[in-house]
Amino acid sequence: MELFEGIKHINPKSGVEYWFARELQPVLEYTEWRNFTTVITKAKDACKGSGINDSEHFVDVNKSYEMPNGGVRKIGDVAMTRYACYLVAQNGDTRKEVIAQAQTYFAVQTRRQELADKAIELPEDERRLAIRAELAQHNTQLADAARSAGVIEPLDYAIFQNEGYKGLYGGLTAKDIHIRKKLKKSQQILDHMGSTELAANLFRATQTEEKIKREKIRGKVKANEAHKEIGRKVRQIIKEMGGTMPEDLPNPDKSIKQLEREQQKKLESPIDLEG
Repeated sequence: MELFEGIKHINPKSGVEYWFARELQPVLEYTEWRNFTTVITKAKDACKGSGINDSEHFVDVNKSYEMPNGGVRKIGDVAMTRYACYLVAQNGDTRKEVIAQAQTYFAVQTRRQELADKAIELPEDERRLAIRAELAQHNTQLADAARSAGVIEPLDYAIFQNEGYKGLYGGLTAKDIHIRKKLKKSQQILDHMGSTELAANLFRATQTEEKIKREKIRGKVKANEAHKEIGRKVRQIIKEMGGTMPEDLPNPDKSIKQLEREQQKKLESPIDLEG
C-alpha cells in the first residue's frame, strides 16, 4: 500500500488527506488521461447518487509547469479526498491487480476515519458494543457471500474463517487466537477484543465480502485465498501506519457479554423522578 501513501498530500491547515488525480493515474496503470477522466466522472456520479456533494470530494485545480522554452503550461487536475479515491477505485478496471489494491486501501482508510469520527463521541465500551454489533451483521453477509462462492458445509466455513484470521493475525488461526487470549472453550474471541481489534476484523469482513461479490469468486479454494489476501492487506496497512498488530493488542477487562448485561440492567432500572 506504499504506492498510495507515497503520493498522499495533507492540507497543513485542516489536516485533510488528499490525492491528485494526475499522480494517481499512473499508479492505477492508466496511460491516457482521457480514459482516467472517464473513471473520475463515473466516481462523481456515484458520489452524487449517494446523496453527497461531489464538489466536497472532487476539487478541480490547475497546475503550472515550466516549459523548456521558458514558457509556462497550465494543465487541469483534480484534488480528491480518500472517499473520492475509493469511488475512483470502485469504478476502475477490475482486471488490474492494482485496482483491487486501491479498493482495499481506500476502503479501509475511509472506514477507519468513520470509526475514528465516532470514537470522538463514544467511550471505549460503547465503541466496542457498536462495532461488535456491526461486525455480527457483516459476518452474516460474509457467510452469505461465501455460500454463494461454494463454501457450504460448516467445516468448510470454519476453514474459510481461519484463512481470514491467518492473513490478519500473521498466521494465527482462530484456535491460536483463542489460546493467546486465554479464553475458555465457550468464550468467543470477538467478544474479548477492544475497539481497535474489532475494527480491524470489521475491515477484513467487509472487504472480503465485497471482493467475493465484485469479482464473482467461485470455489472454496479461491474464496479461502481471497479471505486470506484481504486479511494480509489489512495487516499491511496497520503495519505501514505504525499500528499495533492485532495479536499484540491487550484484552479488555470486560467481555462484550458483560457489557451487554450491564447495558440491559440500566435499561431495566426504574426511572428516578426525585433524583
